Amino acid sequence: MKTALRIAVVMLGAAFLWAQDGPNQQGSATVARPRPKPGTPPTLPDDAPTSTPAATPAPNSGDLPGNLPKIPSKLSPKATKDNDAATDVTFQAESNVVTVDVAVLDNKGNPIPNLTRDKFRILEDNVRQTVSEFNVGEAPMTIALVVEFSARFQAIYSRGWFETLQASYGFVQMLKPDDYLAIIAYDLRSEILSDFTNDRAKTQEALGRMRVPGFSESNMFDALADTADRMSKIEGRKAILFIGSGIDTFSKLTYEKARRSLQEAGVPVYAIGTLQTIRMMAESSGQMGAMTDLDFLQGDNELRTFAKETGGQAYFPRFPSELNNIFNTISQSLRNQYSLGYSPNNQTKDGKFRKITVQLVNPATNEPLRMVDEKGKPMKYTIVAKNGYNGPRAVE
Repeated sequence: MKTALRIAVVMLGAAFLWAQDGPNQQGSATVARPRPKPGTPPTLPDDAPTSTPAATPAPNSGDLPGNLPKIPSKLSPKATKDNDAATDVTFQAESNVVTVDVAVLDNKGNPIPNLTRDKFRILEDNVRQTVSEFNVGEAPMTIALVVEFSARFQAIYSRGWFETLQASYGFVQMLKPDDYLAIIAYDLRSEILSDFTNDRAKTQEALGRMRVPGFSESNMFDALADTADRMSKIEGRKAILFIGSGIDTFSKLTYEKARRSLQEAGVPVYAIGTLQTIRMMAESSGQMGAMTDLDFLQGDNELRTFAKETGGQAYFPRFPSELNNIFNTISQSLRNQYSLGYSPNNQTKDGKFRKITVQLVNPATNEPLRMVDEKGKPMKYTIVAKNGYNGPRAVE
């Protein structure tokens, strides 16, 4: 019994020593080791193999840490000699020109012609800019007619329904054969009834689809922002003609986001606020509550802001007879614009909003330009232009 016990103790001791000094016991790979000095062969551990396998060549002294050969540059003269295609770096010069379309109208809304370049002054963030491009003349238009057509305000055969259709058909009749027009109706969502075309048959077909409104929602912010973003890449004279109440009920975009989107797109918005007569009648008869009245007033202010900041105008006709003069004014403003271009003094790519101010000055005195009518009396005039843009952003 004692002999068996002694044998068991000896075996346990041997197992313990084998576990401590067993095979392949190595130090941790995360232990920091001193970096060898240049030209000094590395110090190998005592248990390292004394020979290198034949499949792995021994490192040269030039490949050791601190003595590595330099990597040749792709842009060095030696690397690019007789091989211009080897370089993958290109240099591109950017030309940042801001274009501002300006309409100058008299006190009756008629455009004032024959103004020369030296009479225009452009300020960006109150810093004077040099006008490098100047064009004037009548040109075809590209218009997106955005119409609010929802069961909320355009219920079939209602007064709002008739008013909306009358304004839409009336504007189309003012167009010229070379003008391009798209018709977009919106309620809960926007629908392109006809894309940009000068085929008036397609336009009439699109207008004919506005008969029975669908949803009762009126998502104006989404409709205007989507249309402006789509038109931002179109060249030439372009604008959005909006016909609606100005009230938004369920848009994904907030007012501030829609406002910023319109500023960035740079497409003038001409707004015609509907339901003015109905509102007057409801207010006089006490049928409109204070909150409803406040909603309509807020909608009017939003339309004015969109128009002012994009270089358009807002109109709020009370009678159908006013529409023809409004359409004529919009048409003349767009066709007889002065197109000015300048390279901003501020070349910082920060993406921030920059305020634009367009002035008319007397080049001889540098004072505000004074105009007179046919009778020699001082004449008031209005300058219509966008009030700013978002600067470029740095490309990452």
